Amino acid sequence: MRSLQTRFGQGKIGCVIWVLVLAVFFTACWKIIPVKIKTAELYDFMEEQAQRATRTSSESVKKNVLARAKDLGLPVGPKDVTVQRRGGRVVITARYSIPVEFPGYTYVIEVDHVVDRPVFAV
Repeated sequence: MRSLQTRFGQGKIGCVIWVLVLAVFFTACWKIIPVKIKTAELYDFMEEQAQRATRTSSESVKKNVLARAKDLGLPVGPKDVTVQRRGGRVVITARYSIPVEFPGYTYVIEVDHVVDRPVFAV
């Protein structure tokens, strides 16, 4: 019969696997969470621009959205943003993709922001 002393340390492979899983998880979080925060900030900015759309032209709104995306470091180009006015409403759309580099793999985050707000004359 084996004593308890010979059983200690036999489960090291499970610990190594869990450490690797946690390392992959935290690396993914480290790279993806800042991108998600930046996209949320751009969406909030787009909502603000839609609320102020009565005083500005569609082209000005588009330029503001593109400038904010550039400040945030997001890969948004002029073809990715559209601003339309439809019968008392303003619709701002931004469709773009963000590649996130991992060792040996590139994950692409597809972003599709659509802000549809009524335009109130003030």
